[in-house]
Formats: sequence, structure tokens, C-alpha cells
Amino acid sequence: MTILSQLIQSRQAGQHVGLASVCCTNAEVLLAAMAVALEHDSPLLIEATSNQVDQFGGYTGMRPADFVAYVHALAQQAGFPPERLLLGGDHLGPNSWQHLPPELAMRHARVLISAYAQAGFSKLHLDCSMACAGDPLPLPDALVAARAAELAAVAEQAAAAACRAPPVYVVGTEVPLPGGEAALGNGVQVTRAEAAAATLAAHRLAFAERGLGDAWQRVIALVVQPGVDFDHSQVQDYDPAAASGLAAMLHGQPLVYEAHSTDYQSEAALHALVRDHFAILKVGPAATHALREASFALAAIEAVLVPVEQRSHLEEVLDRCMQEQPRHWHKHYTGGPAQLRLLRGFALSDRSRYYWNEPPVQAALARLHANLAAQPLPLPLLSQYLPEQLAAVRSGALRATPDALVRHKVGQVLARYARACHRNAAPQPC
Repeated sequence: MTILSQLIQSRQAGQHVGLASVCCTNAEVLLAAMAVALEHDSPLLIEATSNQVDQFGGYTGMRPADFVAYVHALAQQAGFPPERLLLGGDHLGPNSWQHLPPELAMRHARVLISAYAQAGFSKLHLDCSMACAGDPLPLPDALVAARAAELAAVAEQAAAAACRAPPVYVVGTEVPLPGGEAALGNGVQVTRAEAAAATLAAHRLAFAERGLGDAWQRVIALVVQPGVDFDHSQVQDYDPAAASGLAAMLHGQPLVYEAHSTDYQSEAALHALVRDHFAILKVGPAATHALREASFALAAIEAVLVPVEQRSHLEEVLDRCMQEQPRHWHKHYTGGPAQLRLLRGFALSDRSRYYWNEPPVQAALARLHANLAAQPLPLPLLSQYLPEQLAAVRSGALRATPDALVRHKVGQVLARYARACHRNAAPQPC
């Protein structure tokens, strides 16, 4: 039995279990995720999105096979058992080619999903909800589902040709756009139960019309909007009462909901989401935001300990890179110079996550860590800038080294998900 099919069976048996999905390519975040999964004796699902990793390299420069090799190399480094590692592809469809006519966009999407299936990704999110050039607006459910079934047929063939186990599928999409960052205003709306049922029925029919009955048995989740999201400075918290109708719709069905943009939810909210059938919880920007917080805290310690000419100047280097290459944030952030600088450095949407692998930022990080590794870190400075990590250091659970401090802070975010997804864990107090 696979890990994902076991999740469904456990849910069917009434157990409130779930699975966190870490949507990130940052090595420090992934190493922290592996440490958390080892500590909680749990599987680890890591996902790449269609704009991060595609047949052309995406914005990370990695193709699907490259990403698989990259993650497995990190797992070997961390001593993480490969049999507990799952890889998923998120929003696989014409997302990156919406400016093209449908046939050309879908041609790219077919190559994309074939590459994911051949590379060994075992969980594929089929998302054809986005309109391409010339498409009717809004896209009819039947058209969205037909395109998703077309991609499923390609994935089935590609996995078989590569002698891979057949993948499991996730269908549907959340509202608003992938990755959070909605302008919350009055808040995002919970998906109506009738709309979720219609999406599921349309996909079931489309799979049947293509003769994909066996593949339909491996559809394990439906992506919906449970009413959680975040923008640059606000978080919309989960309201179980508002999502009660949606939760009730899945009672007795052999699948779960997948909830995107769950970043920054309280641990109690994560437990409630898992209880209410939102059993696959996506997290990404909250983890890289914690990475950024820890790195900036180390830079503040460096500013006390190291002469100015020897410092990394991490914050300034990162901001300079973002200004020189604004493509990842200029459509998202608005305001005057002071507001833009605040958003570039500190927004919850964390567009800075796209810049950690830039060579100047990597060089600044290397200097920062080298500067602080060369001397003991004074406890009063840890108390000032990383107080929770200080507590772990004093208890003997954590070494006071830059790498360990950063991963511990990221791990604190991911541990909330691990506890929420474990049937015997209770929420930790804030």
C-alpha cells in the first residue's frame, strides 16, 4: 500500500490524519523539512510547481528529472529514507502558457506532464482551470475537466513507458490564484459544496469518456478553497463554521480535500483543517519567510560582532538584487520607495524567496555564516534576536551554529504541520 492510499484508508476508518506538502525548492527549507519528518517519524511530500520546474527549466533552471535528483541528493545528505519521500507536481497544465492559443498551450502542457511522470513524480495535480488566448470566459467545467483528463492520459502512458508506478492525481483548483497573495479585502470565499461536487462530477465523466477508469480510482484529492489565504500583511484564518457544508460533502467519499495557501495559519487551525477533510496542507512562503527571518536575525548579530568592512551586508545585497531584477515582485508590490522596500524585505507573501539562489545573495549568506561560525555566539545576542532558538540551545537540543539556528526556525513552522497531520498530536499553545 502506498503512503497516499494509506492516508485515504486511514481517513475512511475515521482517523484524523493528514499530510503536509512542502512546496519549495530552497535547500535549507527542504533539509529542515527532512529533519522534522525524521523527528515525527512521518513521510515527507515535497512538491514543485509548474512555473518552478518545467521542460524548459522553469525559474529554478531545473527540469523535472533535475528536481528529482536534487531532492534525493538532499535526502541522502540528511539521512532521510527514500521510501518515505514523495514527490508531487503542482498546477500541472497550461499555467505558464496562458498567453498562447489553447492547442499550443496544451501541447506544452502535455510535454510538461509527461516529463513529470517519466521522472518519477508520484502525485500529479491536474490543473487546467486557467483560460488560454481565445478561450471562453469563464471556462466551462466540462472543458477544464476534458483538458485535465487529456493530461492524465499522457501521464499514464509516460509512467508506463518509464516503468514507473502509476501516479495518483489531484484535480480542481483553489480560488484565488495559486500561491496565496490575494488582496484579502473582505476575504476569499469558501468554495460552495455544490461547486465542488460539480467539479468532481465533471472530472469523473471526462476520465470515463477517455477510458481512464483505472486512473480515476487513483484520484485522491480535490483542490478547493476552505477560506484561508494571506496577502502581504494579513492572514485570513480558517473558520470551521464557514466551511462546514464543504466539509460535509466529502463524508464517506474515498478522497480528501487539498488546501493551498495554508501558510501562517495557527496550529489549532491546521488541526481543524485536517479534522474537516482538508487533509493535504500546502505550505511554502511561510517556510521561506522563516528562513528570511532567521537570516536577518543572524545579520543583526553579525552587525554587533563583526567590523563593518567584514560584514555580509545580507539585507542590502538581497534588496539590491531584487531592485536590479524586479520581475518576481514588481507586479505584486505597490507604493512609494519606503513601502516597496518594506514589502521586498518583510512581506508575508515573501517574494524575496525567488532571490536566495542569486550569486550575490549566496555569497553574502556564505560570508554571514562564515563570520558567525568563526566565534561563539553570545547568549545575550541569541536572546535578543533568536530567543526560541536560545531555549533549544540551552536545553542541549540545538547547536548554536548558523546553519542549525536557521533550520531550527524553519523547522518550527513545519513542525506545526507535522503535529496537525498526526492523529495523536494535540495543538501546541501559541
